[in-house]
Amino acid sequence: MTLLRDEGLTAGELAVWRMLQRAQVRVARHLESELLVAHDLPLASYEVLMQLAEAPGGRLRMNDLADRVLLSRSGLTRLIDRLQRDGLVTREACADDARGLFAVLSERGAARLAEATPTYLRGIRGQFLDLLDAEEIAQVRRMLAKLGAKLGDGLSDELGDGLGDELSVSAPDRSP
Repeated sequence: MTLLRDEGLTAGELAVWRMLQRAQVRVARHLESELLVAHDLPLASYEVLMQLAEAPGGRLRMNDLADRVLLSRSGLTRLIDRLQRDGLVTREACADDARGLFAVLSERGAARLAEATPTYLRGIRGQFLDLLDAEEIAQVRRMLAKLGAKLGDGLSDELGDGLGDELSVSAPDRSP
């Protein structure tokens, strides 16, 4: 196809890109379905709660949270509105920036996250990790770290060296 050649892509390169997209969408759809059925919690909501749980004090500035969950600012605002109505998060003003807002994980949100996390982790294991051997997982990790370093998006920081670390979820420490 001349279109591919004109843009400098081979059919094989485009196929790899499409396979990566399809794999991500299929895993995400499965996780979404499992979370909705078992916990009435959409995947985007789970991701927001998880990011807040992992943040110091269970709080993040809205702009930082939007970047972490890959949502537009307006999309995150609508999602936080729903999570706040459900009592899973609260909003707090930023003391050093009158226009800034924090999203804060509530106790109810932490409990809901703790209930949903085993479902989420089983989905990741069953739809992704169990399909690869240890060397393939290491290869994926190296490739994603390389992409993250070149794209400068912090992905390589996320990968860290804790691939074997167990994930646990607990209420955030709000002590001063």
